Amino acid sequence: MITLGLDTATSACACALWSADQGRVLAAQAEQMERGQAERLVPLVQAVLAEAGIGFGDIDRIGVTVGPGTFTGLRIGLAAARGFALAAGCPLVGVTTLEAAVAGLQPLPAEGIILAVIESRREDLFVQPFSTQGEVLGEAVDILPVDFPAYAARFGNDGPLTLVGDAAIRGAKALEGVSAPLHVVETQGRAEALAVARIVAGLTAPAIASRPADPFYLRPPDVSLPKDRLAKGAQA
Repeated sequence: MITLGLDTATSACACALWSADQGRVLAAQAEQMERGQAERLVPLVQAVLAEAGIGFGDIDRIGVTVGPGTFTGLRIGLAAARGFALAAGCPLVGVTTLEAAVAGLQPLPAEGIILAVIESRREDLFVQPFSTQGEVLGEAVDILPVDFPAYAARFGNDGPLTLVGDAAIRGAKALEGVSAPLHVVETQGRAEALAVARIVAGLTAPAIASRPADPFYLRPPDVSLPKDRLAKGAQA
């Protein structure tokens, strides 16, 4: 079984092909970018397919990051993933960026707590705690860096803190006064895309049905209506 994993919701445009039968990555590519995913995602997917020597018809499942993350990149990835799934005639599965960041850790840390830290492209951070087995320990939160030390201190007695994600370094800077040992892994898209592919490959049919590729937001998207439309709305 071959799975295609996609990530455009973080700070990169990335895709990866995973063979569950062979237990290995067939191809993976990632490009760091804040915008421009719409132009680069299709060529990247075509490139990894060519590298692996397969076509869309050989893909059995497709996984895509559903957020939280950058609004534009997230929407581009979801729209493209739906088109790819239609072309391949295969299931499409959603994976959060937080889960993908943690699953991309190879190996997982032996002790402590893992905090997935994802970039919002604003002042705040998207954070979620996980165990060293990759199990979710709490809800995802949207938090300001000034409040991050108090949040992280809740887990300080559980051993070292591992920060992982595209905002891990920014999160670590906010925790400079925290006494718990820190291990920082800033990801760049490739690990997330590959993790998505591996996660989706291991799902049962009922699990696939429970993971729709719908956007996951922790705060309203950064979109404002034009003034003329606002005026018309006020008159209605």
